Amino acid sequence: MILPHSFFRSVGPASLALVCSALTLGAAIAPSPAQANGAVFYTAQLAAPTAERTSIISGVAWQCDGTSCVAAKSNSRPVVVCQRVARELGEVTNFTAEGKALDTEALARCNA
Repeated sequence: MILPHSFFRSVGPASLALVCSALTLGAAIAPSPAQANGAVFYTAQLAAPTAERTSIISGVAWQCDGTSCVAAKSNSRPVVVCQRVARELGEVTNFTAEGKALDTEALARCNA
């Protein structure tokens, strides 16, 4: 969109500066796509594919593709998060938090 030269004369420099400042501030405080989606902190492998691509479980958005699901960090312990996922999406065969997999005992508690 090209604005005519007369537009800038009628608006005035102060108004134009205010608009530019507002646009710059908006761009500075708007979350980037990585911040908006959150970094992947949890991964869960399910025993069976889930029909839902996105599930909100205890306030955490899980993105699933077949049997693989990922989510950003929550405030709960990994085994508790895993239990919630298992309750909502089905048996979990592998679960990691920040790249660290739950051991066999914790995974059994997850699916209990």
